[in-house]
Amino acid sequence: MTFVFRRILFIGSLLCLAGTLPKISRAQEQPSPSQPPSPQTQVEPAPEIQAVPNRPTFASTAEVNQAGVLELEYGFEGGNGHQNINGLVKFGMTKWFEVRVANNPIQRDAGVFGTGDSGAGFKLRFFSENGKWRPTTTLLYEATFPTGSHNLGTQAYGHAVQLLLSKDFGKHHFDWNEGVQFTGRPFPLPQGYDRGYFSALSWSHPLSAKWAFTAEVAGTSKISDAVPGQMTILFAPTYSVSPRLVLDAGAYIAVYGNLPRVTGFFGVTYSIVDLYRHKKSKADHH
Repeated sequence: MTFVFRRILFIGSLLCLAGTLPKISRAQEQPSPSQPPSPQTQVEPAPEIQAVPNRPTFASTAEVNQAGVLELEYGFEGGNGHQNINGLVKFGMTKWFEVRVANNPIQRDAGVFGTGDSGAGFKLRFFSENGKWRPTTTLLYEATFPTGSHNLGTQAYGHAVQLLLSKDFGKHHFDWNEGVQFTGRPFPLPQGYDRGYFSALSWSHPLSAKWAFTAEVAGTSKISDAVPGQMTILFAPTYSVSPRLVLDAGAYIAVYGNLPRVTGFFGVTYSIVDLYRHKKSKADHH
């Protein structure tokens, strides 16, 4: 009897010990409350890429591309006797400096088909929007290169300097541009530049989470007898497929100038890649 009782006690002790082992194992797997979390848990995801469209208006936004983001804008426009495909590639060198290259790879004017001019420049942002009245303030410089074929384009070098202001008033966004343009005189005219002035005021407002509407009044003063002044009124809806992909379509009406009475257009803005993402991830990790 004593032998049986001892055996029962021994087996019961083993069962009790076996029942405590999983609890001890789980307790050992869980980190102590005082133990600091793994460095991997402290890494925050990189900020989401967001497109910064200059399209579809003639005015340029004072905002610059996110640092490291390579972005392109391409569109088609067409009117009576005028059609072209126009492109702009932008890269955010820093959060306040952007470089850009523009080109019209296809252009048709008055039945003549070929390539258009090219350009290059930069944006330098001085201030970001802050407080009730201060707008985002940026300097834009662009140089024009006469790469057009078959006498298309300006056929001369040019320069443009503009002051860009952007401001939000509630859900109403405004872009205001003022600048001066220097257009070279093509051969065989005397060397030098003719000067003109550019002004544009655009407004946009969201219609829903993805849709928005924009309108603009823009124009240039007379630059030369060959380049008279012009004024346009533009209307266009935009659609954000995602934060990095924005579509637009609309039309602008020529109030005066050597332009078709109505020109329709459509285009896309797409942020391709963040070339600094690995650098940002390492900085966040440390």
